[in-house]
Amino acid sequence: KAFRNARVFNTLLDETIILGLAQGYANMGLLPIPEIQYLAYFHNACDQIRGEAASLQFFSNDQYRNPMVVRIAGLGYQKGFGGHFHNDNSLTALRDIPGLVVGCPSRGDDAATMLRTLAALARVDGRVSVFLEPIALYMTKDLYEAGDGQWLFPYPAPDQAMPLGEGRVYAPEASDLVIFTYGNGVPMSLRAAREIESRRKWKVRVVDLRWLVPLNEAYIAGQARTARRILVVDEGRHSAGVGEGVITAIVEAGFGATPLQRVVGADTYTPLAGAALAVLPADSDIVAAADNLEPSR
Repeated sequence: KAFRNARVFNTLLDETIILGLAQGYANMGLLPIPEIQYLAYFHNACDQIRGEAASLQFFSNDQYRNPMVVRIAGLGYQKGFGGHFHNDNSLTALRDIPGLVVGCPSRGDDAATMLRTLAALARVDGRVSVFLEPIALYMTKDLYEAGDGQWLFPYPAPDQAMPLGEGRVYAPEASDLVIFTYGNGVPMSLRAAREIESRRKWKVRVVDLRWLVPLNEAYIAGQARTARRILVVDEGRHSAGVGEGVITAIVEAGFGATPLQRVVGADTYTPLAGAALAVLPADSDIVAAADNLEPSR
């Protein structure tokens, strides 16, 4: 309201222009928050971040910086959007940019505190970051049954922020099965956990990673340490997804003998309409994967 369209304005529908303008404003000392409308469209302008924005501090020996927080709406499961352009679940390009920070909230209160942290990283350290927003969760209010309101949370106080790299743990004392996940996978895993607990009498812990780049490997190892079984639920694709990094962190920390399995999307483009769900993980896939795990101890 104070600055009108001098601070908030539309651009041409061109991702290269959007991110290029953001770099210019950042070089002028402002803190731009550009928006890429859908995740797949980031690929149209990937080099604006990979080759320009994220590399400026490195190649200038910290003489220059162009901080920004890039909002990207994306991931799967949303209704009314067609094909892989609007329903894309590939995070590979984001994982391959040195110095980039990527956060992905699964609930409203986390979205607020994460965005504050990303803005602070930009302002204080000159960081370039991505705020990855799961479109399917925008209007989600319920978790287990329609009308239960269990995915609604109070707005956090203005002085609250999210520690970089810290996940959120549901049922932290449970150890029969630990599920690592993020984004849409969090409510899916919580629903699956309830069914697994009912069917198998296990105690199930769900770990919302929240921070996807860089992965906090020490945090992941700490959660895996007490697990009797491990599932990694990754709505991204089978190849080059976040799940690969999680599994690697677990194995390199010495917990590779723990029975573990990934539940991931297929290596394919996202098809139209309801067919999209055929290539994405479902609650039932998580339950079925748990049935295949046998404890090592």
